[in-house]
Amino acid sequence: MKVKKKTSRIIKLIVMVMIMVILAGCTPDSNEQSSGNGDSKSKNTLVISSVREPDTIDVHKTTWVDNSTANIYDTLLKRDLEGNIIPGLAEKYDISDDGKIWTLYLDGNVKFHSGEPLTAEVVKKTFERFLQNSAVKFIAGPVDKIEADGQKLMVYFTEPFAPFASGLTTAYLAPMDPMALDEYGEDFGKKPSASGIFKFEERVRGSSITYMKNEGYNWGPPFVDNKGAPGFDQYEFRFITDDDTRVLEFKKGTTQIMTSVPPNYIKELEATEGVEIDSMLEQGITYLGFNNKKPMFQDKRVRQAIALGINRDPLVEFALEGYAKPLFGPLPQSIPGYSEKVEGEAAQKYTQNVEKAKLLLEEAGWKDTNGDGIVEKDGKPFSFELWLSDEPVMQRIAQILQGQLKEIGIVVNISVQEPAAITANTPKGLHDAILNMYGWSDPDILYMLFGKGSSLRMHYEPEELHNLLTKARQTMDTDERMKIYEQAQQFLVEESPWVPLFVRENVTAYRDINGFKQNPYSQSIIFNDITSK
Repeated sequence: MKVKKKTSRIIKLIVMVMIMVILAGCTPDSNEQSSGNGDSKSKNTLVISSVREPDTIDVHKTTWVDNSTANIYDTLLKRDLEGNIIPGLAEKYDISDDGKIWTLYLDGNVKFHSGEPLTAEVVKKTFERFLQNSAVKFIAGPVDKIEADGQKLMVYFTEPFAPFASGLTTAYLAPMDPMALDEYGEDFGKKPSASGIFKFEERVRGSSITYMKNEGYNWGPPFVDNKGAPGFDQYEFRFITDDDTRVLEFKKGTTQIMTSVPPNYIKELEATEGVEIDSMLEQGITYLGFNNKKPMFQDKRVRQAIALGINRDPLVEFALEGYAKPLFGPLPQSIPGYSEKVEGEAAQKYTQNVEKAKLLLEEAGWKDTNGDGIVEKDGKPFSFELWLSDEPVMQRIAQILQGQLKEIGIVVNISVQEPAAITANTPKGLHDAILNMYGWSDPDILYMLFGKGSSLRMHYEPEELHNLLTKARQTMDTDERMKIYEQAQQFLVEESPWVPLFVRENVTAYRDINGFKQNPYSQSIIFNDITSK
């Protein structure tokens, strides 16, 4: 009997201890945060809500990278918080006098998520895969050959290529885990692996992507305090397109970070106790892009008329609640190469003028012959389909544009598309026009949009523009390079193959965390220093 009683007491004690452990695990204050050396034993999850779900995590198979996909990768170079290009996985680099040979010296302490070491041979393999598969392979420039020697990588170009350094700061050219590449091949995007602070855990398409922290990470950049593993065990990105639902989940505390805060909620959230707001101008613009292969857009007067029919102020004031800046020229202030001269010329040329727009349409053969308010040509009314994502803000912008262009006699039919469909079908030229945005840190974005073989959205590649953009790419002197970009921008203003609309103020809300900050030059959240309160 004594033995049974003793055994019973032991069992009860074990049960009580188990209950205490479970309860302790459910208490937020019990979560141990990262000590900065990768030895964190925290059991919590940081949840980030986002509007746009990525088509893939394989950066060689997409044209869009953001916070939800970039952090599994680590880049060869980085931009610091002042915009300077600094070492990343490459500890230093040299450029030959003729600008045709770049030599990168890699950090020998870096390991991929599989445990494999970072070597020049692995980077070479990644570059070659990028050049073979990517729709934006022009980011790498006119590569002639690549050589690897231990930790030294040599990239040879057929001609000088100034934007290469900017490309090396992006995930597109980040080294990929060789074991994952060998094992999964074309399905790498389903089991991605690299050397970033996040390790892939799970994707639920249409819902979320979950990452685990990289316990072995200890090579954080100089602009972060924590050089080691980040402070949370899990990082879950939830994709919620409905603004009201996204805000509600954030208010409830279900999510701790909300990117792309709906403009109409910003003031309310600013006044909410425990909520912090952080904002930065985007390194890119929102634009109305024409498919210039379509006959209706091949007359410059038509394109100019549409530009004259648009008033940007209501777009900013009503669709974006004032959290944007109207823009008329091709580049915003947040990208090198922005020209006040070009912006002034463009604003003077395209500030809304309905009567002038109608006159240009009439000169191009588009007239309202039956008095219904819509112009026709050869008996066919002027109407086009406008593709856009399901982001609510973009839909509000489209509705305003629809009303404005109806004033000059043009019917706009709004067509909401899945991002993956836009990515797949605009290069095929299946669209009439697109409401879209670009983001990049270098004026070479103009080549990506309008260079020969790379104009996948606007399908506009005139010889004169291509020559200017190519010359700018080959000019290693920064001042001379920027002068060439000014000429290219003036060409675009005159020809109007698109209509630049505004540069957004990217607003992020966060709660229940410490150490939040963003890098305005990489347009990314710095997860290294974020811990729970």
